[in-house]
Amino acid sequence: MTQYSPAELAARLKDGLLSFPVTAFDADLNVDEEAYRRHLDWQAGFDVAGLFAAGGTGEGFSLSPEESARVVAMAVEEAGDRTPVLASAGGATCQAVENARAAEAAGAEGLLLLPPYLTECDQQGLLAHANAVCAATNVSVIVYNRANAIYSAETVAALADRHPNFIGFKDATGDIEAVTRVVAKNGDRLFYLGGLPTAETFALPMLQLGMSTYSSAMFNFVPEFALEFYADVRRQDRVAVTEKLNRFVLPYLDIRDRVKGYGVSIVKAGLQAVGRDAGSVRPPLQDLTERDAADLSALIEAAGIRPSAAALQNA
Repeated sequence: MTQYSPAELAARLKDGLLSFPVTAFDADLNVDEEAYRRHLDWQAGFDVAGLFAAGGTGEGFSLSPEESARVVAMAVEEAGDRTPVLASAGGATCQAVENARAAEAAGAEGLLLLPPYLTECDQQGLLAHANAVCAATNVSVIVYNRANAIYSAETVAALADRHPNFIGFKDATGDIEAVTRVVAKNGDRLFYLGGLPTAETFALPMLQLGMSTYSSAMFNFVPEFALEFYADVRRQDRVAVTEKLNRFVLPYLDIRDRVKGYGVSIVKAGLQAVGRDAGSVRPPLQDLTERDAADLSALIEAAGIRPSAAALQNA
């Protein structure tokens, strides 16, 4: 049984920072339940509006359906009493439906519908895919607009008309015209969130399009900085946002962009740098090189954003 109605969940999520906790792995790359629970407990101790378990930063693409269900269940157990926990649904339609039903059984408040796996599809196919997932569960659903799942404003509106549990649109394209069309056609029926990689870079301009929130990967390892950055964005404090971009975010991107797939790996390296190790990434991703990890650690120190002693002892 969920604690939030779809409307209540949308209202909660749209006005706070969101994040995707990493999934901790042990030395054999099995899910490390103890480390994962510690991380969730720590993350939920901050003023975060929602946590998405087994998502992109959580390496959901590398988890079996059984592992994904277990990861979501642990997230609900550890953090669900403090902040809404949402799951992810991906792959083929049948797998996404299985993910959705498992998320509901685990007590998740909602889920993020990821793009279908390794295929091209047009609007009728996307509509049928999302329709099947929304119809399979009572939990709230957010579609992720990226890669091969680019939803038109009309497709989004059709889903909104059919399914009261369809509540949100997350964009990772940065296509201003297309996003404007979605927002203009659907208005307050949905909430809109930014999902471009390292969303802080785009947060201020996307706010102008109606995206009042975004998912922060760096919240995993520098939660205080991530929350301060979000507050600056919501105040539309361009000076403060620009200062933080120059002090940390843009140099961080320079390290992230050295190797494909570092978008997740750098988050786990950040956790290692602040003393909260969640293990390595699973293939096909690769860990940061020693040099890149050292550069990241030095950047965190130079930027003065290492979590405070109180924050590190929070969990």
